[in-house]
Amino acid sequence: MAEQAVADEVSKAVEECARAAKQAAPSLAAATDEAIDAALNSMADRLLARRAEVLAANADDVDKARADGMSAGLLDRLRITEERLTGMAEQLRLLAGTPHPERSIPIKELDGGLRLVERRRPVGVIGANYEARPNVTVDVASQLVKSRNGGVLRTGSAALGSAQRLLDVVVAPALTDAGIDPGVIQLVPRAEREAASALVSFPDLVPLVILRGSGDSTRALARAAAQHDVRTLAHADGGGVLFVDKAADLGKVRELVTGSLDRLGVCNRLNLLLIDAAAYDEAWPVISAALDERGVQASLPPHSHPIGYEWALDSEREATVTVSQVTDLAAAVSIANEQTSGLAAGIATEDAAAAEAFFDGYTGTGVFWNAPTRLLDGFKLLAVPETGINLDNVPGPRGPVTYNDLYVRQFAVLPVTS
Repeated sequence: MAEQAVADEVSKAVEECARAAKQAAPSLAAATDEAIDAALNSMADRLLARRAEVLAANADDVDKARADGMSAGLLDRLRITEERLTGMAEQLRLLAGTPHPERSIPIKELDGGLRLVERRRPVGVIGANYEARPNVTVDVASQLVKSRNGGVLRTGSAALGSAQRLLDVVVAPALTDAGIDPGVIQLVPRAEREAASALVSFPDLVPLVILRGSGDSTRALARAAAQHDVRTLAHADGGGVLFVDKAADLGKVRELVTGSLDRLGVCNRLNLLLIDAAAYDEAWPVISAALDERGVQASLPPHSHPIGYEWALDSEREATVTVSQVTDLAAAVSIANEQTSGLAAGIATEDAAAAEAFFDGYTGTGVFWNAPTRLLDGFKLLAVPETGINLDNVPGPRGPVTYNDLYVRQFAVLPVTS
């Protein structure tokens, strides 16, 4: 009974946030482009002006998480450094300067003196569930503001202190500065896991939820959302793949390996390295040295785990890359398609025909030629923050999801003369 009482209390807190965001959403939907961009610029100004408070709150979160035994990779996700905070402010300014999507797009003229127009409308209120990444608070809030959607943000206990400070001293006052109701962006004040389940259970208030986190928990939330008729943009799994072709430049291979392992707790890092058997003897010493340079060990055959196992989610062994020989390019493509998440895969080769065959064969979200999978990121690819990376194999936003994707389409038919 006590557990159910807590669950009910948490659900009520989430529902209150959702109702508050929905009530404030019209203020954001009606805001001018200038007001939206002013709010984003104000967020950047406030982030820098209040950096001491933000960094102090984050340091408290990091200290508590370290005392609780959080792994080094997860601590890296949780930490906001001076450099990262400055980068967050720069991203806000870039987003403010990015053109707003057209709200009304002419399609064609119809018979009878009519014309067809596609209108883009905000979803209304969008939820976001994420774990120990407080920077996502600003990333998602800014994307929602730019797309004129209200938001209900939920994070776990590790990042809640940092997220609350960011909302209180950066996001909310910046919205007020721009004449927008600050209630449009809500942060769930409860850290219990039941809050995540509650967030995907109010279709009339929060019809769409962005899910970011570890595979199993995120997939479970996506299933729960479907049962409640709530749509999701889920980022559950990751792990970059690199195929070293027999025509690869080994100097470039070394750069790709080291460049793909600059951070270990991120989804687009190098996770699986497939080497053409014809190149293995020559390539392996170079690759082994690159792994040693990054302090990363190789998981070599025979593997005691699935070949696509995502090491970034393994707090005990995240400094690991799976390495395996393959007979040829087709075998590498088959493994990347069928035994990994489908996030991203790259080929290292000087053979343009091999690269084209790899591009044609791989069906995942991002494909790369002599380039690191770390580039599969909204900011790096599109110069705007992302809400997450969607891997769905269905029509709709796929890959890095940005403000341009957070709308619903409406067809309007009206007289040609109007």
